[in-house]
Amino acid sequence: MGKQLIFDILEHRQVTRPAWVPFAGIHAGALTGASAIEVLKDEDKLYEALCEVNKLYRPDGQPVLFDLQVEAEILGCELQWAKDTPPTVKTHPYEEARLIPCRCKMPTKESGRLPMILRTMERLKKSVGETTALYGLVCGPFTLASHLRGTEIFMDMFDEPEYVSDLIGYCADFIVEEAKLYVEAGMDVIAVVDPLVSQISSDHFDEFLAKPYGDIFAKIKQMGAYSSFFVCGDATRNVESMCKTNPDSISVDENIKIPAIRPITEKYNIAVGGNIPLTTVMLHGSQQDNMKYVVELIESVENPGHNFIVSPGCDMPYAVPIENTIGAAQAVLEFETVKELVKNYEATDYSKVEVDIPDYANLKKPLLEVFTLDSSSCAACTYMMGIAEAAKQKYGDRIDVVEYKFTVKENIARVIKMGVKQLPSIYINGELKYASIIPRLDELSKDIEAKF
Repeated sequence: MGKQLIFDILEHRQVTRPAWVPFAGIHAGALTGASAIEVLKDEDKLYEALCEVNKLYRPDGQPVLFDLQVEAEILGCELQWAKDTPPTVKTHPYEEARLIPCRCKMPTKESGRLPMILRTMERLKKSVGETTALYGLVCGPFTLASHLRGTEIFMDMFDEPEYVSDLIGYCADFIVEEAKLYVEAGMDVIAVVDPLVSQISSDHFDEFLAKPYGDIFAKIKQMGAYSSFFVCGDATRNVESMCKTNPDSISVDENIKIPAIRPITEKYNIAVGGNIPLTTVMLHGSQQDNMKYVVELIESVENPGHNFIVSPGCDMPYAVPIENTIGAAQAVLEFETVKELVKNYEATDYSKVEVDIPDYANLKKPLLEVFTLDSSSCAACTYMMGIAEAAKQKYGDRIDVVEYKFTVKENIARVIKMGVKQLPSIYINGELKYASIIPRLDELSKDIEAKF
């Protein structure tokens, strides 16, 4: 039974195969014809979509909702909604002043969209909870603090560290209270999703996040649930610090190579999940591409029957073809059969797609190229693009700024051709300046002015 398999893996027992957890958030709506807005706001449409995920993709574990803006919305952030992506944070209530939310603003069963989410959790628990481990996802404290403060928080980490610690502390307490509600509604695993962890140094992680996260995971354990620490982007430098906070598992995307971090996760006896690429494989690849990738991923992991969960790198894009996810599921659930099927298959080669690269040596003004997964759906990318837009606002027509979203096939080829290793990244005149670290505006300004 899939649920027991998840439990055994999170208890760090040896099992017969890796677990399969498809992070079908907004993509769930595509299975029933519902938009992202509908599955994130409408209880019946969300429940119907989740049941379809369970039927088609045969998950061992399954998230109920993948929306890192639920908490921000409760705390006063305005959201920008779209039909085929999760919402993004449009306004930051504390952008102009260093404030901490009132302790009276802790989440309750009546806060924001929580009533709809909790009812859906309870319904799904009754229908598939005996066989499927259910995941309740909450926004991590650093990303939530960033939603409230905006990009100013990266400056605050240097200039006002006590304020940052207080704000993150509040956010950590907020998500613990939210986690209690999710556990009461039947969630087996609480996944704390903090994309912006990949955008800070290990020193800053230890300074601002080590204690809050240690407390969060200890409290989740006291609730009788399992925990997962979910990051996006290249957080390799922070993996050991993450493990030291003692979650039951961590989950990473394609920017982190699982075989490379397995010695660390196994040292701390923590399960690791991931990391099927969202765009090159799931969105733009074929069913065979997905099968091949998952087979090779499983084969790359030493002892995949211990502490290993196969999943997409993050929230699946809305338009992922159904057959691609079914192919990934088959590769986990029917490994030997699929391995034989794809042993001679050659994966899609994006390097053959033609793209034009700017003539950097003869540019008339500085060019900022921001390579993102998609700033409309990836929190780390949103804030990296936000810094670039702040620079554009500062310098106006004196500079050019362009975003290359990895969701576009031509941009995948561009990333390959330019040798971009990490997303998000900022290049200036073709030269890498920032990779998976969001700069302060004054730092970026110096780099821009050096090109005038």
